[in-house]
Amino acid sequence: MTNARRWALTASAVVLSGFALLGGCKTDSGAKKAEVLDKGAPSAPSAPAGTLGTASMAPASKGEVSGTVSFEGKAPQKILIDTSMDPACAISSPAPVYTEQYVVNGGKLANVFVYVKSGPPNAMLMGQVGAAPSVLDQKGCQYVPHVIGVVQGGTVLFKNSDVTMHNVHTMPSTVGNQEVDLSMGPRGAPVSKQFMKPELMIPVRCNNHPWMNAFINVSATPFFAVSDADGHFAISGLPPGDYVLGAVHEKLGEQDVPVTVAKDGKATAKFTFAMK
Repeated sequence: MTNARRWALTASAVVLSGFALLGGCKTDSGAKKAEVLDKGAPSAPSAPAGTLGTASMAPASKGEVSGTVSFEGKAPQKILIDTSMDPACAISSPAPVYTEQYVVNGGKLANVFVYVKSGPPNAMLMGQVGAAPSVLDQKGCQYVPHVIGVVQGGTVLFKNSDVTMHNVHTMPSTVGNQEVDLSMGPRGAPVSKQFMKPELMIPVRCNNHPWMNAFINVSATPFFAVSDADGHFAISGLPPGDYVLGAVHEKLGEQDVPVTVAKDGKATAKFTFAMK
């Protein structure tokens, strides 16, 4: 056999071996992907490279903004909801179910999403590194909490703590946030879904119980909060600088407030909403 013939046979063997290795890698990758999906991992794609920043600062140099959200005037009364169409609702929670559009206590407004709308570059590029999933549960035939936030690229863990069948149906308007439509069995396994683009007040509905509703807010940064029953909110870990905070309510719209955070300092902000 000539040297040229011997060289050609060797090269062919190397190429064929390479194809075999590539085929093996593809098979292993598919198996691993199936294993991950079987464990309930988020089905949405990962964030594209460069979508989220990873800026960080020493904890000692970070500050906090806290404050209250007030309601001016007479608030609409809550309306008692008839849940008798599904007897399992009363089994899950005997407490009466009321509308949650306006939750006002002592002139303070709950369920307002407060977030950093603009600020120093090192704050706006923080991204979702290390962020824990946000949880939206179904208890007593209500979504709990009524309003949640999640950082861009992060996940929401949907749960059903009730003894009845529920449905989670999100209706995003921003391209990049996929519609979610999940049927969730009684006390079934939680399901995680990823939200890729900033968007405010994404409606969540239950196709089985028409009175159930909630809202998901996707923030460009990890700096956000939801006002509690006393209208209080607090956002911590902020690098020093000038910010604009946004506060949005499902019915009353959005307001902006400027605020300056000093190094390792505490700042305050106040919002006041009224019926339109």
